[in-house]
Amino acid sequence: QLTMSLNSSTLLNEENAQGAKRNTECLESLLQTPSSVQDNPLQQLQLASQEVLEKAKKSGRSKCPRCSSSRMFYCYTCFVPVETVPTKEIPTVKLPLKIDIIKHPNETDGKSTAVHAKLLAPDDVTIYKYPCIPEYEEKRHEIALIFPGPNSVSVKDIAFHLQKYTKKAVCSSDDDCSREPVLKQAKIEPEEEKNPNECISSSRSEGPRLKKIIFIDSTWNQTNKIITDERLQGLLQIELKTRKTCFWRHQKGKPDTYLSTIEAIYYFLVDYHQEILKESYKGQYDNLLFFFSFMYTLIKDARCCAGKE
Repeated sequence: QLTMSLNSSTLLNEENAQGAKRNTECLESLLQTPSSVQDNPLQQLQLASQEVLEKAKKSGRSKCPRCSSSRMFYCYTCFVPVETVPTKEIPTVKLPLKIDIIKHPNETDGKSTAVHAKLLAPDDVTIYKYPCIPEYEEKRHEIALIFPGPNSVSVKDIAFHLQKYTKKAVCSSDDDCSREPVLKQAKIEPEEEKNPNECISSSRSEGPRLKKIIFIDSTWNQTNKIITDERLQGLLQIELKTRKTCFWRHQKGKPDTYLSTIEAIYYFLVDYHQEILKESYKGQYDNLLFFFSFMYTLIKDARCCAGKE
């Protein structure tokens, strides 16, 4: 804080003399501050070159190739880059499972980060505008919903909890199956610690247990209308508790662990890769934050030079 204070004073005293250099020095003072890496964890991402975004920023707003609307970087209604951002220069991310994003009808399109996921992982991401969403009941044994709550579980516990859903699905499809004995058997067997693990590993060998993740894209005050929808009831809920948001529109009164949509998708996939796939993470999904990190830096620099940082 002392370093920031001294740098700020120096900049103010030299403003008249240095004029046009102020923006550059302001940014340098941020980068030289020891806490800057902590303040901007996005610096550590392994991203594709953002030169195309730098050029687009200098040229200003451009037309959407589909609807001809004037946009910056991408069209948030058509989910495509604008004319000054060639699609071939935008990275593509392959995800290990499918993602459905349920968007609140009152969520402002231009403020949502959900479109980033669609732009960067077009083959694996689908965006729905509520109330037009799929029926998930028959697939609930292979689907999970990212949402905090009293019954939410951590990412590392997904396999164990989905195992219960699979048993219910098999039971309900078998005319000779009675739910009561299955539940009793499940309570007796875990006396030996190896049994649950063996069940989980054997189920993994049969194929991926989790096939789709659902995210809700709305302000936290608007989520109740969606989360109480009967089509989402009974789904396994997952909560991300250990990450802090970098979103510049953080909602007042909410904890900093409440993430923006694209952050939630990214951090879930990182945890999933390590906890469920049991593979070392080497930046495979970092480019999901390709647009987010660029905008974060732009806004942080602007606020710094406006005296808000």
